[in-house]
Amino acid sequence: MLAMKLVRLIEAHSEELSRGLAQQLRSAERTSDYRKIPPDDLRPAAADVYRNLGEWLLRKPEAEIAARFRAVAARRAAEGISMHQYVWALLLSRDHLWQFLRRECFVDSIFELHAQIELLQLLNQFFDRAVYYAILGYEEALKQPTETGNLARARDLAVSIGLMSPEPRPANE
Repeated sequence: MLAMKLVRLIEAHSEELSRGLAQQLRSAERTSDYRKIPPDDLRPAAADVYRNLGEWLLRKPEAEIAARFRAVAARRAAEGISMHQYVWALLLSRDHLWQFLRRECFVDSIFELHAQIELLQLLNQFFDRAVYYAILGYEEALKQPTETGNLARARDLAVSIGLMSPEPRPANE
């Protein structure tokens, strides 16, 4: 499948893509809340998605996509990132991939064009689901009674799906 060649190209450049995305997030006016987050904290989540894009697009069940983006949304809400800025960040992530593909891929045949269109459709579907579950994650986080509760819930969700490593808790908890 030609689309998989494009996916493998993205996966091979995951670190470069995540660095560029982190820079865009910190410099864009529509994502100014991200300036609060150290760059080294932004890159790992994007790099993980880019590095495992084939899995996310073709093999991950929707429940895993839901869990991942709900958890990330809850974490971003706890960090003070507004929902509209988080959604914009997801859209920037998708656009960043498209720009990369336009720079790196040359279409020499109708088959390659078809492969690019197929991949763009898969990417759109993936990011549509990411936005949907991110909004659900934000809504759930906002229902929590305190900011401390939001932070703890976001941390627990992030640990449960591997976004963060567990931190030792004090003995009195």
